[in-house]
Amino acid sequence: MLNKRDVFLFSIHNSAFSIPFVRITIPTDVQQPMGVVWANFDETLFRKLSPPFPPARLLRFDGCMPGDEVHIELNLLLFKQIWISQITEQRQSPDEIYFVDQGVKLPFFLRYWRHKHRIVKRGSGSCIIEEIEFRTPSTLTDWLFYPILYGQFLYRKPIYRRVFGA
Repeated sequence: MLNKRDVFLFSIHNSAFSIPFVRITIPTDVQQPMGVVWANFDETLFRKLSPPFPPARLLRFDGCMPGDEVHIELNLLLFKQIWISQITEQRQSPDEIYFVDQGVKLPFFLRYWRHKHRIVKRGSGSCIIEEIEFRTPSTLTDWLFYPILYGQFLYRKPIYRRVFGA
């Protein structure tokens, strides 16, 4: 069930100074404090967060620090695609911890990928915020892939709540 905090943002940015992209934002409040959540952003959690479709095989998971890489093989039924992301940024403050993965090698349907994983302090708990920016080959396919990708990340909300408390 979605509530006011589950409201998502959809916007297409297009200017002469930036790459056009689509943005998705999905927040999830959890009971565990920021440090506990961050300590558990590991390969085990990554595997739990993987949705059933398309089936994905984790080939490599280095971690969540700059220079680390994640390699995934997507099984798209008739063929397979490799997706490689590199962690490009990681910051920590008393109120927030985040890291960013950037697409290095993307499946055919993506031209640009940036995913910021934010863990924000909320009282004694925290809020995990997924901020995804992507671009497909055309504006039409951006609109077609938006609900698919939104659903893929919405799938994570109950998993985060189960792992870190609702």
